Amino acid sequence: MVVDDLVKHPGSWLSVEKDTGIVISSRVRLARNIRDTAFPGWAGEEECVRLCQKLRDAVGKVTATADAQFLDMARLSPLEKEVLKERHLISQEFAERGSGSGLVVTGDERIAIMINEEDHLRLQAIRPGLDLPGVWAEISAVDSELERQVEYAFSPTLGYLTACPSNVGTGLRASVMIHMPGLKLMGEVEQAVKALTRMGLAVRGLLGEGSEAYGNMFQVSNQSTLGESESAIMDRLIRVVDELVRQEQNARARLMEGRLTFVVDQVGRALGILTQGRLLASMEAVDLMSILKLGVELGLIRELEAARINEIILLTQPGHMQKIAGKVLDAQQRDEARSRIIRNRLKGVSVSE
Repeated sequence: MVVDDLVKHPGSWLSVEKDTGIVISSRVRLARNIRDTAFPGWAGEEECVRLCQKLRDAVGKVTATADAQFLDMARLSPLEKEVLKERHLISQEFAERGSGSGLVVTGDERIAIMINEEDHLRLQAIRPGLDLPGVWAEISAVDSELERQVEYAFSPTLGYLTACPSNVGTGLRASVMIHMPGLKLMGEVEQAVKALTRMGLAVRGLLGEGSEAYGNMFQVSNQSTLGESESAIMDRLIRVVDELVRQEQNARARLMEGRLTFVVDQVGRALGILTQGRLLASMEAVDLMSILKLGVELGLIRELEAARINEIILLTQPGHMQKIAGKVLDAQQRDEARSRIIRNRLKGVSVSE
């Protein structure tokens, strides 16, 4: 089973090979539909099944996805879908789909294509760190090859037509996941988020739309897709992210210069709970690991690499733990297992000033 193989290694969006710093990952998603064909929400099951097979065949002819795996949503368990959500490969809406919908995913998970979500095609490329030009080039190449296989719904005046009006135009959503514990500890993160909203950008949590921004991780993305070119959308987002990184770096510098005892205390408290606790809920664990990651990046913890923290965060998500355990766990069992895994991974770690 493909999902069993996925949980054996971290996803492409969360690097464990190197510390990506403040910017966790970059993603570009394209919404596309087939000309003269009902959107998935309006089409019947039979039509969706037929179209899914057609698009699966078309994707199989694309160079980058020729050897990719296809996952039939009707054959996946709720737990397997949860794992795919945690790996940022599918949306919550897509997790609720069944017959007539499927996911195409490459072995390295850098490219994922949802067939018959809200739109006929949702093409996604994702990489660790800040690399929007790279992910755009990757998914644009897939898009161009696909367009030679199928005819997209396109208007000369509006651009690409989509199920949701907010995606009409380029159909592009570029997003960056950024870790901002410094601004949070300085009490300035809400102000930064409000500024992003005023600029017409969307700010979401760790798992995307509708999720909370726990772990001090925020997804920042464009909201408008009409009236701007793809390059203009991404250039604007890159400038904003660069400014956010600068603000986060400034906040961290101010914390170390003027509030060192406070920072050491926060990191120490987080490490204490993580290494001594026996019950750790998912959101609490990610919040604490966020502060621990800050401690590593500020040089307060030397026995641990920031990239290793990323791995712990992913593998202690509810779906991953249950998939690895090979059985469904209730809330307390998950909290116990999560605490045990984290304690084992953090043995020998200490805080120094």
